[in-house]
Amino acid sequence: MNQQGYVATPPYSQPQPGMGGFSTGFGQPTSSPLFGHYGDTNPSCSSPQSAMLKTNVPFGSPAAVGSPPPSIHQYNQPSLQNGPSSTAQQSHRFPAPPPSYSPYSHPSQPSYPNSPPSSSAVPLANQLGNMQINNYGPSSTPNPAPSMPSGPPPSLQCPPPQPQQMALSTGPQIPPPPANNLNSHCSPPAFSPVARQEGIPGSSPLNTSLPQQLPSQPSSPGFPPQYGNYGPPMAGAQHPYPGGLPSGPAQLAGPQQKKLNPDSIPSPIQVIENDKISRDGQVYVTNIRGQVPPLVTTDCVVQDQGNASPRYIRCTTYCFPSSSDMAKQAQIPLAAVIKPFANILPNETPIYVVNHGETGPIRCNRCKAYMCPFMQFIEGGRKYQCGFCSCVNDVPPFYFQHLDHIGRRIDHYERPELSLGSYEYVATLDYCRNNKQPQPPAYIFMIDVSYNNLKSGLVKLICEELKIVLDRLPREEQEEISPIRVGFVTYNKVLHFFNVKSNLAQPQMMVVTDVSEVFVPLLDGFLVNFQESRAVIHNLLDQIPEMFADTNESETVFAPVIQAGMEALKAAECAGKLFIFHSSLPTAEAPGKLKSRDDRKLVNTEKEKTLFQPQTNIYETLARDCVANGCCVDLFLFPNQYVDVASMGLVTMHTGGTLYKYNNFQVHSDSHQFLNDLRKDIEKKMGFDAIMRVRTSTGFRATDFLGGIYLNNTTDVEMAAIDCDKAVTVEFKHDDKLNEDSGALIQCAVLYTSMSGQRRLRIHNIGLNCSSQLADVYKSSETDALINFFVKSAYKAILTQPLKTVHEILVNQTARMLACYRKNCASPSAVSQLILPDAMKVLPVYMNSLLKSCVLVGKPEISMDERAFHRQLVMSMDVAATQLLFYPQLLPIHSMDASNDVFPTAVRCSEERLSEGGLFLLANGLHVFLWLGISAAPELIQGIFNVPSFAHVSTEVTRLPEVKNPYSTKLRSIINHLQSKTSYSMKILIVKQREQAEMAFRQLLVEDKSVYGGASYVDFLCCVHKEICQLLN
Repeated sequence: MNQQGYVATPPYSQPQPGMGGFSTGFGQPTSSPLFGHYGDTNPSCSSPQSAMLKTNVPFGSPAAVGSPPPSIHQYNQPSLQNGPSSTAQQSHRFPAPPPSYSPYSHPSQPSYPNSPPSSSAVPLANQLGNMQINNYGPSSTPNPAPSMPSGPPPSLQCPPPQPQQMALSTGPQIPPPPANNLNSHCSPPAFSPVARQEGIPGSSPLNTSLPQQLPSQPSSPGFPPQYGNYGPPMAGAQHPYPGGLPSGPAQLAGPQQKKLNPDSIPSPIQVIENDKISRDGQVYVTNIRGQVPPLVTTDCVVQDQGNASPRYIRCTTYCFPSSSDMAKQAQIPLAAVIKPFANILPNETPIYVVNHGETGPIRCNRCKAYMCPFMQFIEGGRKYQCGFCSCVNDVPPFYFQHLDHIGRRIDHYERPELSLGSYEYVATLDYCRNNKQPQPPAYIFMIDVSYNNLKSGLVKLICEELKIVLDRLPREEQEEISPIRVGFVTYNKVLHFFNVKSNLAQPQMMVVTDVSEVFVPLLDGFLVNFQESRAVIHNLLDQIPEMFADTNESETVFAPVIQAGMEALKAAECAGKLFIFHSSLPTAEAPGKLKSRDDRKLVNTEKEKTLFQPQTNIYETLARDCVANGCCVDLFLFPNQYVDVASMGLVTMHTGGTLYKYNNFQVHSDSHQFLNDLRKDIEKKMGFDAIMRVRTSTGFRATDFLGGIYLNNTTDVEMAAIDCDKAVTVEFKHDDKLNEDSGALIQCAVLYTSMSGQRRLRIHNIGLNCSSQLADVYKSSETDALINFFVKSAYKAILTQPLKTVHEILVNQTARMLACYRKNCASPSAVSQLILPDAMKVLPVYMNSLLKSCVLVGKPEISMDERAFHRQLVMSMDVAATQLLFYPQLLPIHSMDASNDVFPTAVRCSEERLSEGGLFLLANGLHVFLWLGISAAPELIQGIFNVPSFAHVSTEVTRLPEVKNPYSTKLRSIINHLQSKTSYSMKILIVKQREQAEMAFRQLLVEDKSVYGGASYVDFLCCVHKEICQLLN
């Protein structure tokens, strides 16, 4: 094996045999998992797992500054570097080592900070080689390059036939550690600045001398450069977080070392900004097969001209490999993320509805694909050839039209189904349940009226809001009032149904006490039109808080509540949605009764996967029945303790519903977030009682579906409802060779009931290219869609696989994808260089963020409810949502210009980007943090919070005050803009530098080492490089 590479002590132990040996031709090895699949339980695959542990950080004593509110704690000790004050204070973090270690687990290092460096670390300390990012031209002779300032890497382009790529090289003088040295740790190599001769053949790596960190150099208070993440400091500069990964020899005093320049490694921010510069604000026309759309972070107007908008379908690559052997070699998952009901911009063309009357949609006789732009009309327009299966079909007489001189129908542009990628058909009775037109859907509101909910004021808050929000029930654009009917149920240990018929003076209550076999006590008067029964409903909502004011009942049921709602919809012969407001573990004697199983001892064991599964199969049965009856469940949880989200949220996930969770809900501080979520949820436009089928052209087929769905068979994806935020990720596999001329065609058809009760078919079509050149597949790939696929695959796999196996498969596949590119597509170069395809150059930072996510961390400090909640949310997310979740937006607020509408440019998610005098806004789609530097300018603090100083800012506030100045106005408009792009209302959390709440904020700085021990971006890049070198050798 060539002894060159990133090397020295990696942050993880060495790979075991079987972690990833490619066969000579990079084909699929017999013992390795298939790409995208997590079924391989072969013990020869050792299991990676980040060593992560959370501890309480010992903060300094409060410093009195001004007169802060009593609830605020100050931690302003200047000498403190967010960790213990000496290495001696650091406790032993890991148990004794087991006989063997997986590639991503840490062995015990009790004497670590004081131990001498391992043999492989000494060369690192003494002769750290430069690692460069360079433009790879065809010339192998390095030419001297002029010195350029360092900065984020530009898009690097290579001359044809090579695809764009990025190379990171290390000096050849450092040998890697021996593969069996389990106690070695990795210190990342230093990078040199970027060589910016774009497109110059033969441009060479720069070899600039980097600044050096002296052993005696003191670190400044606050947020010093994070050497632990980017390059090793000397002893005394900064100690690691308790529970963080040790930095190995980095902690030892020794020779001068070169500090890493973080700007020299691929930056997601730079990739996002480059795409905005080239494509922001433009019109993206979908008339070319296989073109790669703008990134999800780039604003553009989409013009449909034959392929579905990227708002509806995004693919992991827009050029499929032509054979299954190529696909196995590349290891790039072939998948599409489909969001059938996505919202579009007001200036984009809405979806047209095509109505062929009683004839119904025109379909291929053989494969049943719907008429679309991929059908080829022949024989003067009397027949058409199916683009999917090549079957020749007769054109129905009513549909006949002559062809023009290029063989296209002369009414081509008049028919949406011939000229557009997305459109709808009105379905005939054949597509309806029992061959009857469906009723408009109904919404049933089911409120937990147990003691805690009444005492906290939650019940009153819900009732007051419903009086307002029911006026905003969704409707079709041509309708004046919503046809959706509403019903009301309250419950604790028993269920209360309400008759709110419009001719009643007072609402009537009927109680169902037999919760073991729930029935609906009334039909007439339960589901009503809100406008007709407005007075009675308002009367009821006023009475509910008073009606149960004296209750002492704290036990609740849950499964019977869902059962009752489903039975009510079934009796009314309509689909619909249940809005359930619930707060505690259902412990009352009834079907679906749950016990607390928050057993932290099972974390990181073989049995951990059971904690993500429901503890009783009644919820799976209930989910199946709900889907069969078109009953979607939206669950609003308000827990003060463990509620077993894995069990309670199961029906919500499988029915296409949404789960909301508000921990330790307080009406005064959390009502804004909850009410925003409720309003948005009720107003959403959606389809009910839906079935989705994905058809493909010959040579490949859909094999797996990931999302908030129910699979009754291998082809039909069933959803009780699907809204504008839900996406389904579909994986494809080859079953034959693909034709490069005809490409790979995909048609997604969703049969659903509209809000007006009309049965419709929504069709989305997209054509992809095919190629026998691997370089084309890599060049057309999309990192954001790849991450969406990997996240959902991993989160599905943890139901059946140990966490460490899932970790290993993710790292293994990342290395295989990049190694295949390195071997087959990149220019010849030293094996010590890490060469990344341009379209995937930031894949490692997202993959590392996924490995550090709370779902995959496996630390007892993170509650199982929180992990199950995040897992469920992500399973239904689209590409934009997973992109933001796994690389949050960090905006420097202190430097923005308040006089214009331009938002500040985001910075990289690292502590190095923070400054003591700064204010930073961080958003990930679920939370918004406003981080205040300890030396922030008083005028900024006053302008935003309307208080005299930093010390007077209360971290308890969850909304910014409306201060009348340009700075405050712009900050609030930025937050509102971020809110408008996410499906959840984000609660604002104020975080002060060096206070304990900062821990949660730090966890989202994904380029740094995790508070729970996950690797930094640079450390992970080292590891992936080492894996690639092993695969290549």
